[in-house]
Amino acid sequence: MDSQIKQSIDLLINNIKRLISVDTKKLEYIIAAQIAGGHVILADSHGVGKTSLARALAQSINWRPEDMNVAGDANNGNVKMEGFSRIQCTVDLLPQDILGYNRFLGNSGELIFNKGPIFAHFVLCDEINLLTPKTQGSFFQVMEEQSVTIEGKSFKLHDPFFIIATMNLKGVHLFPLPVPQLDRFMIRLSIGYPSEKDEKEIINKHGRIDAWDNFQSVISSADLIRWRKMVDEVQMHDDVTSYLVNCVRQTRVHPDIETPASPRAGVRISRLARSLALCRGMDYVGVDIIKEIFIHAMAHRIITRDPSIPPEAPLESILKSVPVEPKREKS
Repeated sequence: MDSQIKQSIDLLINNIKRLISVDTKKLEYIIAAQIAGGHVILADSHGVGKTSLARALAQSINWRPEDMNVAGDANNGNVKMEGFSRIQCTVDLLPQDILGYNRFLGNSGELIFNKGPIFAHFVLCDEINLLTPKTQGSFFQVMEEQSVTIEGKSFKLHDPFFIIATMNLKGVHLFPLPVPQLDRFMIRLSIGYPSEKDEKEIINKHGRIDAWDNFQSVISSADLIRWRKMVDEVQMHDDVTSYLVNCVRQTRVHPDIETPASPRAGVRISRLARSLALCRGMDYVGVDIIKEIFIHAMAHRIITRDPSIPPEAPLESILKSVPVEPKREKS
């Protein structure tokens, strides 16, 4: 596999960490999900840097229009997309505030489409669980089919298309996302509180007015497009696939799990694993990568029978119980 990819990913990670104190592996997972064509949800307490992390990643990419956009022609279902947009979620936000709406142009009677902020290659959806269920539902088609339908007319969102949604764990007026919607996210991560050393560094950096000055992009949108096409070239041996399938299927028989994982979970985890291997300059997926990402990519897709039991607990027991070597039929 091209070693320059790993060098570029390392450059991207180091660029973000110059400004944001975040665990390197978690940042690597976010980048891998973006390259894989998935979406990420960051669930954490407020004020730990979720939004700043997403902004730093977005600004580390040079969104060149010539790399991505087709000619904007709403009549043909094509809308010119922005490089980056941010949706600040509130309880009074409506689906049309996100997706867009049709309106008549003056007295001409011409119907034109006003695109919403979802028409961007990188979308930051801040505090998604402040949205009402109706507005949360407006993301379903976008995340699954990468298109928007307004009054019977469909508009395509062109690659690359990536959503980072942040979600506060505590607060008032929160609307929990249902599992079918959480299932659309490739991975769910928690940044967590920083160490004492990192917190001092955060104060020193972000206590300055010019903290974001001179923060520049280090990769281009063309790089993202090229890497995404390379994900399918990463090999995944049948034994590794069997191990992943066995782990997924165990969620359907585990006594502590009420709502198990769907087949979509295995598909998303396998693609994330391929993308992560690509980011690390590897041309194959090993069982170790599946074990590494399994809980991060699975915990938000299941519901335990006892709410006091975190979903990570049965998933950890599954990883310990499923043998790495597949069972062989006796000859």
